[in-house]
Amino acid sequence: MTEASALVRFDRVLGDSAYDAEPFHALCRDHLGIRSTVFALNRRRSGRKWPTTRYRRQMKRRFHNRVYGQRWQVESAFSQHKRRLGSALRSRGEEAKQRECLLRVLTHNLMLIRFAA
Repeated sequence: MTEASALVRFDRVLGDSAYDAEPFHALCRDHLGIRSTVFALNRRRSGRKWPTTRYRRQMKRRFHNRVYGQRWQVESAFSQHKRRLGSALRSRGEEAKQRECLLRVLTHNLMLIRFAA
């Protein structure tokens, strides 16, 4: 998130329950200036108790179901990308990995344009 927020200004972050931890909420809100975080609440076997930490409690109180429901679009795009182009990078060096990622995104977008035409 730190590297991505240096390049792009985020207003809201969506994620699954794996990212539902107070340190991650604090990083997004306090250090990166992200207005809200929307994660599926990881109940941690606590039943129906309210979260005890500040940002998790706030997220539980103001959970955006409609916004969180849009995650399927991203998950679908990732799945399609991995199915068609594979999930592993073949490059070894950091610069080569970055170039390969850019080429994969470009290739995926061209595939979508070709399919739509």
